[in-house]
Amino acid sequence: MIKFYEKRKIFFAISIAIMIVGLVSIFVNGINLSIQFKGGAIIKYSFTGDLDIAQVADTATKALNRNTEVQITEDLATKSKKLVLNLSGNSGLEAGEQDKLDGVLKSEYPDANLEFSESNVVQPFIGRRFLQNGMIAIALASIFIILYVWVRFKRISGLSAGVIALIALVHDVLVVFFTFTFFKIPINDSFIAVTLTIIGYSINDTIVVYDRIRENKPMFNKKPVEELVNSSLNQSLRRTINTSITTVVSVLIVYVFAYMYNIESIKTFALPMMIGLLSGCYSTNCLAGPLWVMWQKKKLLRTA
Repeated sequence: MIKFYEKRKIFFAISIAIMIVGLVSIFVNGINLSIQFKGGAIIKYSFTGDLDIAQVADTATKALNRNTEVQITEDLATKSKKLVLNLSGNSGLEAGEQDKLDGVLKSEYPDANLEFSESNVVQPFIGRRFLQNGMIAIALASIFIILYVWVRFKRISGLSAGVIALIALVHDVLVVFFTFTFFKIPINDSFIAVTLTIIGYSINDTIVVYDRIRENKPMFNKKPVEELVNSSLNQSLRRTINTSITTVVSVLIVYVFAYMYNIESIKTFALPMMIGLLSGCYSTNCLAGPLWVMWQKKKLLRTA
């Protein structure tokens, strides 16, 4: 049997180390908002042959000093391909900047027969509103989770269970956020989608553990609370791990498919999703349980 409570300091140290690495990644890589939230310009080129979108993005970013996302689209009827560059920023692209980008790309990829197709300016108003509404949705989901756990698990001190569940969720959301900054993925609508998905997934695992604690509590009434939690966590551990592995493998297949076909929008969703799923499994067993025991022990000391 794994003694989760006794190993809590190791688990806390791991989480602190992850947070430190995440904070360092913010200072080193910065926080990049995608064109959806920041606004900017969309430039399209027709081309022939094959292009590495990661290299193109790096070339455009260095040329203009603006974060660039690159996609390749293909017309199924004519088989013609277009290179789409999303250059985020507070303004569109000036004529001089567009000429510079055009010259750099054609010089770097002479065999691609790049031909300028069209350009558009994206206003950030709608994107910012979407980001604000997304953050509000995350906050409301967290509040309702506390209320739900508080009411449902009154027999095991519902308020403490709800607060600890929220702490575990904040941990998972931060891990997802740091994944975006560590891998230099622009913050876009995928961030909101992944965050809300992980919140629902992680709280489901935590509720399963709380339910097992509630069922076992009458049998451990005269034993230390850490024994109750350790036993409950171990009883539900196989279910949690099997569910997490199954889901991660499914998302991994999606990521591999997106990587093979250079589908950037799916890659930026699947990679943080995999890491968030693993974080949810970890926080449920290694953080929520030990933290709840610590809360209960301090409560007993105050009432003693």
